[in-house]
Amino acid sequence: MGLQRRAQLHGFWQSMIIMMCVIIGVLIGGCGSNDTATGSKILHYGTTAYGPAMENAGLNPHESYQGWSAVRYGVAETLVRFNDAMEVKPWLADSWQFVDAHTVKLHIRDKVTFSNGKPLTAEAVKANFEDLLAVHNRAPKDLGIQAMQADGQYLTIRSANPATVLLTYLADPYSAIIDVSEKPKDGLYIGTGPFKATKVTEKSVSLVRNDSYWGGKPKLDGVEVVRITEGDTLTMALQKGDIDVAQGLPYSSLDLFKDTKAYTISSMPTSRVYQVAFNFDSPAMQDKAVREAIAMSIDKTQFADVLLKGNGLAAVGPFPSNTALGHMKLTAPAYNIEAAKKLLADAGYRDTDGDGYVDKNGRPLTVRWLTYTSRQELPVLAEAAQATLKEVGIKVEVNATDAYRSVLKQGNYDVFAKAFVTAPTGEGSYYFKTNVLADAVDNVGHYNNPRIQELMAQLDQTTEPAVRQAIFQEMTQTVLDDAAFIYVAHLKMNLVMKHKVVNFKASPTDYYELNKDVDM
Repeated sequence: MGLQRRAQLHGFWQSMIIMMCVIIGVLIGGCGSNDTATGSKILHYGTTAYGPAMENAGLNPHESYQGWSAVRYGVAETLVRFNDAMEVKPWLADSWQFVDAHTVKLHIRDKVTFSNGKPLTAEAVKANFEDLLAVHNRAPKDLGIQAMQADGQYLTIRSANPATVLLTYLADPYSAIIDVSEKPKDGLYIGTGPFKATKVTEKSVSLVRNDSYWGGKPKLDGVEVVRITEGDTLTMALQKGDIDVAQGLPYSSLDLFKDTKAYTISSMPTSRVYQVAFNFDSPAMQDKAVREAIAMSIDKTQFADVLLKGNGLAAVGPFPSNTALGHMKLTAPAYNIEAAKKLLADAGYRDTDGDGYVDKNGRPLTVRWLTYTSRQELPVLAEAAQATLKEVGIKVEVNATDAYRSVLKQGNYDVFAKAFVTAPTGEGSYYFKTNVLADAVDNVGHYNNPRIQELMAQLDQTTEPAVRQAIFQEMTQTVLDDAAFIYVAHLKMNLVMKHKVVNFKASPTDYYELNKDVDM
């Protein structure tokens, strides 16, 4: 984006920020602390990570990624969960045993009730999973459930997957348990968590304490979650005291909250990667030389160290190098403008009309770069790519829209850049089953390599960790050799809050936030 265009937009965005602050004040009541009228402790939480663009606007774990919101906001819980070391720990199931390599028998915790007072039984859990498997777009393949048997508080599940892998998928937010015997009213799904919803919209969630919570009385009386996607608006809302906690602040704003007497910053490395997927249905992207040249033109280090202010780590593959999954020896195209130019020249691309951009057979090489704005760093990545690709002679047309799903369906894009948590269950197969397999729901680039399918079939029959890791490495290197994706950087998660807020902490999974101990 040129400097003149930036100047034109500056005044517009300043006006929009002021308008948004007024709207946010209306949405959250301008409190940001104890409600003086009632003496209640209501936490006001501003976040960029809720809304239609993330497919998590709502609290139904059985629809798209809404389970992330149900778990994040303390409405629903899973049978097992992860600690910060990504080890599986009990939650609604307090113990389990492996019957055989593909079967696990779980004991459902006694004396747990849904927030409507109904008891949590193995039969209720089974009914929940039956509904999930009938309607969800990812869960059936991930879980691979072949049979379930409920007996009192015991639920036995047999899966096509190794039982150890099944256990990790039971911690995925779509596996959160809700009461399916009761039809929800106005999107108010019933879970077992420390909070229950009183109002749900695409922009906000209102929560009250679940007084019958099995884990003990929650310390907060309620929570108001509001979506604030504009970075400056979110920053001002926290500075003014309109909100108590902010998720997704621009990295450039973090220095404003370094006063430890006034604010607390909770940070955690995550497996959320900024990735670029090539559209293999696009004629221009079918040329591997073009894909490799684009990959060589992305300055990952500058993006992570400069544009993300050091809050990211330059990536090679989908998994962070500081995790067990990321311990791989991989090779990928390095940032090299001159090498990228040579690749294009060798493939027959020349600037024949002197406009600064290459063409071939009379057709200019123009990349339609699709992304969205609700992750504030994605438009920044698009601008950076636009600048470096111009040096190579590739014109980039950026389409940053939260209505990206319709563009994907129409096929009007060459690359799609997004942020994705690659290992929310601590299990590498999750990423490949959601993004890389030919029929994966998020394989928007229509990438298809039979070798990947073969390796996944081997993986599904393998339980030995070292063998599984070797398969993950071969799958990842295959993807990189095919230049199917560019893995740009892994994100550090930051939650910024008023100093009085306690026990609100970032987690490596990116979906554990509100709990009974959060207080202020």
